[in-house]
Amino acid sequence: MVNIKELNPGSSPQAAFGARLRKAREARGLKQDELGTLIGYSGRHISGVETDNKPPSRKFSRSVDGALGLAGTAESFERAWGELRNGSLLEGFPEYVGHEGRAVEIRVFEVGIVPGLLQTPEYARVLADSAVRRGAITPGQADERVAFLIERQAALVRARPPMVIVVMDESCICRPVGSGKVMDAQLDWLAEFAAQPHTMVQVAPFDMGELRTFNRPVNLLTLSDRSVVSYVESQTQGHLDREPTSVVPLLTAYHQLQAESLSQAASVAMIKQLRKGTP
Repeated sequence: MVNIKELNPGSSPQAAFGARLRKAREARGLKQDELGTLIGYSGRHISGVETDNKPPSRKFSRSVDGALGLAGTAESFERAWGELRNGSLLEGFPEYVGHEGRAVEIRVFEVGIVPGLLQTPEYARVLADSAVRRGAITPGQADERVAFLIERQAALVRARPPMVIVVMDESCICRPVGSGKVMDAQLDWLAEFAAQPHTMVQVAPFDMGELRTFNRPVNLLTLSDRSVVSYVESQTQGHLDREPTSVVPLLTAYHQLQAESLSQAASVAMIKQLRKGTP
């Protein structure tokens, strides 16, 4: 008699995904190997997902939907995968990203690392792999994190792209991430990004001191109806806000920050100097 592992769907969102997969498979009278054959995975892979020993991927979830006739439905496993992935993101961020993909203007301030929308895949991979080494995320989550970032960047490539305004603390470009090759390519891309007609890149230099208006990352979106949404996060929390009484002061502070930061020309010159290894 086959020893079937008892599942506890309440132990984690991923366990709930696995339990639902087993239930859907068995309801259709399919063995793990049979479902695996239908979707191009091994029965062992199916077992790993069902028993919470292997995280599902987007590709896997889409394949299951296709085989079980669930694509585009409320019971879609791809949809469940999205909820599973977003569950590991800070509160408010998934909703923010949804607005970001439709915004007409995007304003970003970042401290310490290059903002996600401007990261090269290699730079993003170094950050994700570092989180894996610290035990903060799994290798599978690292892959999803990089893929998610690439999706965000791709959403900005439209017939009428949004205006993207980025102010980076000087620490973002001075702190080396990965090898020299990775950092050089990242600095090159920042200069290329700044040269586009719908972008603006500025550096908030160290010597601006107390005139820097923010001490944590801030994102501001102007939507098509000209309303503004803000997203501010700390190390452990994110907060999405639409209330004008709290969003407008952030927008004012962002304009004040821009006024004190280096011009785009001076910012690009600083980036190119760092690229060449000059102080």
